[in-house]
Amino acid sequence: MVIFSVIVYMVLMLYIGYYAYKRTADLSDYMLGGRTLGPAVTALSAGASDMSGWLMMGLPGAMFASGVSASWIVIGLTLGAWANWLYVAPRLRAFTEMNNSITIPGYLEKRFEDHAKILRFVSGLVIMLFFTFYVSAGMVSGGVLFHSIFGIDYHTGLWIIAIVVMAYTLFGGFLAVSWTDFVQGLIMITALIMVPVVTIYHTGSINDTFRIIHSIDPSLLDIFKGTSFVGIISLFAWGLGYFGQPHIIVRFMAITSVKEIKKARRIGMGWMIFSTVGAMFTGLVGIAYFHIHGLKLDDPETVFIKLGQLLFHPFLTGFLISAILAAIMSTISSQLLVTSSSLTEDLYKSFFRRNASDKELVFLGRFFVFLVAIIALALAWTKNNTILNLVGYAWAGFGASFGPVILLSLYWKRMTKWGALAGMVIGALTVVIWPKLPVVNQLYEMIPGFALSLLAITIVSLLTSKPSTQIEKQLESIRQTI
Repeated sequence: MVIFSVIVYMVLMLYIGYYAYKRTADLSDYMLGGRTLGPAVTALSAGASDMSGWLMMGLPGAMFASGVSASWIVIGLTLGAWANWLYVAPRLRAFTEMNNSITIPGYLEKRFEDHAKILRFVSGLVIMLFFTFYVSAGMVSGGVLFHSIFGIDYHTGLWIIAIVVMAYTLFGGFLAVSWTDFVQGLIMITALIMVPVVTIYHTGSINDTFRIIHSIDPSLLDIFKGTSFVGIISLFAWGLGYFGQPHIIVRFMAITSVKEIKKARRIGMGWMIFSTVGAMFTGLVGIAYFHIHGLKLDDPETVFIKLGQLLFHPFLTGFLISAILAAIMSTISSQLLVTSSSLTEDLYKSFFRRNASDKELVFLGRFFVFLVAIIALALAWTKNNTILNLVGYAWAGFGASFGPVILLSLYWKRMTKWGALAGMVIGALTVVIWPKLPVVNQLYEMIPGFALSLLAITIVSLLTSKPSTQIEKQLESIRQTI
């Protein structure tokens, strides 16, 4: 029954991909869905592609192991996501429509009138590099999940994940990814409400549950347990990363209109709050459940899976496992498409075939989805620790290299293309170098990376030629329409 539920879920994803394929007519459809996403699809697609397997396994595991002190990162992420919807989404949507930009590198090129295409080239390379490793890590998670749940060989699990995600992403493009993300987001939030509610029922009540946790170790309910000022600031800083995540902010570019963003923000933040609170409660109530039943859990990150196996009918257990797969697959597919978009639009079309037809570019977009997926699969084949460590840099890398650039480009008229280039390079380099400095490596690299990127943008912009009046007029026009 468990495997049947998972098969049904995967068939549904493939069907959505086929339906989206029939709706994909040109490059704008394939890369950005023709800017036709409704607020609900935009909101849940952004959320599902953001959270990945961390929401279903990492966060409940952290709460199970450390208690409520693990919630600081959730506070930081929630504030960052809210600020992203409020300050980035409306202006980015308006500007990219005005200049017909369908990728982040394309937006940067047109925003700064970069006729030499330096910004497009550098940002395209950054996206391609980081996301190839990011996709690889997602595949590792999927392969491990299949092995731990069904006893399937790790490499077979890799192929299953790769083939299913590749199929609906390759053929359906952005619409397939967004629609499947919407369904996956619904599955995730349903599962994250079901598991803690049913577990609390089996532990007595909320009061009983917290009383049991307190009797085990009162510090599990202490939000400051094992924390420091630097540690709390570092966890809060995760929220800064949202401003520079291409696979998330590209959703803002695809919504039907700026007016729909307010509604999408409410839906998206509601989904995020319910999902993260559900994930945290899953870890907390799991402590009480395992204690009163005399059970042990060797790997805290499997608490969601184990509770699903212990408390639900096998068919519903399959649904819960599908929720984990949904979290993993939604992120992989989004990253595959953004990488393919950069290779097609920002590198191939810009530097090799400027007059390429839409048909040719859509074909190449699908080819690059396949190519990146195969490269990521090869990198994931041996579960190389170096790859997984690189993914630890990815969130900070994108946040520090793109975050300040995106924010200031939407609000500061005096910013220049050389300032943008300096910000990207300095932000990325700081994130890579910072952890290698033993004296300061307790501070999350996002903080110095983001700060130095802001500083580099400001200094270089003020030292270089003032932007054209046309750019200033565009920003003023956007400000008046928001």
